[in-house]
Amino acid sequence: MMSGEAKEDARKTGTQAAGRRALVLGATGGIGGELARRLVAAGWRVRALHRNPMRLGVDADGVEWTRGDALSAADVRAAADGASLIVHAVNPPGYRNWGELVLPMVDATIAAAIDQGARVLLPGTVYNYGPDAFPLIDEDAPQRPLTRKGAIRVEMERRLGDAVGRGAKLLILRAGDFFGPRSGNTWFAQGLVTAGRPVARVTLPGRPGVSHQWAYLPDLADTAVRLLDRPEGLDDAARFHVGGHWDPDGTAMAAAIARAVGRADLPVRRLPWGLFRLAAPFVPFIREVMEMRYLWEQPVRLDNRRLVAALGAEPHTPLDEAVRRSLIGMGCLPAA
Repeated sequence: MMSGEAKEDARKTGTQAAGRRALVLGATGGIGGELARRLVAAGWRVRALHRNPMRLGVDADGVEWTRGDALSAADVRAAADGASLIVHAVNPPGYRNWGELVLPMVDATIAAAIDQGARVLLPGTVYNYGPDAFPLIDEDAPQRPLTRKGAIRVEMERRLGDAVGRGAKLLILRAGDFFGPRSGNTWFAQGLVTAGRPVARVTLPGRPGVSHQWAYLPDLADTAVRLLDRPEGLDDAARFHVGGHWDPDGTAMAAAIARAVGRADLPVRRLPWGLFRLAAPFVPFIREVMEMRYLWEQPVRLDNRRLVAALGAEPHTPLDEAVRRSLIGMGCLPAA
């Protein structure tokens, strides 16, 4: 028979293991996938929910895949059983019916988080803010967005904040435009360059002279894990802004891409916003992109001083290395 002391040790071990279980919604996307892999590397047991996973069970990255729909509160609640963390990084595919689906998705996550007493990790955006908060935005800045998409993001965060008083916890980690080796549907992978193709040119959405903020996904995932693992813990409604990579004049990212491919003469072109305007009524993704054009027309920077105070320093891969790794991972450069 097990002694009382041994039983207590086993109970503590089981409690610790249970406290390191996470459910990731959106694990096939850039930030969701990066967070899932980083959590596994940090010792978390990670489950991912997908309507049609390529396979069920544990994959090569150590992520356990299970079948379910992020729109179904019952599916999310079942997948979240035993989890102390739910990563909400899910979006409707191709931005189809974005306005109709996003809030029901977050409601399903909230219900599961309350049921489990779990913390919801939400990758935040700058869409929540209007020009009254620019150019330097801290965590307490007023959220008065200009766009429909921004208004929905504000409502998402409001609902998540309300859930904190009903048993859930929250961590919003807000960053600039994503890029990374598996960045998926991002400005970097679908705008500046084209994933899967050699880099023949760089297409810039902004004007030269207008600064812009970027977030390297592996750094962002590392930041999230370090916050979750802080010995001091986190507030129940924790919010942090990530500094990432600041492009001071809107040309530094293009120059880093040119250095990565070894072409000082790499052509740099402006994004044809006029053609986008013509296509917007017919292509949902382009319609969503057009709403966000204002973020390329003026400097918008997130203030990371609260994050630095919490961690001592923000994880930061040098720009040239981050860009080279991203282009290799996207199939734009050979690994060698």
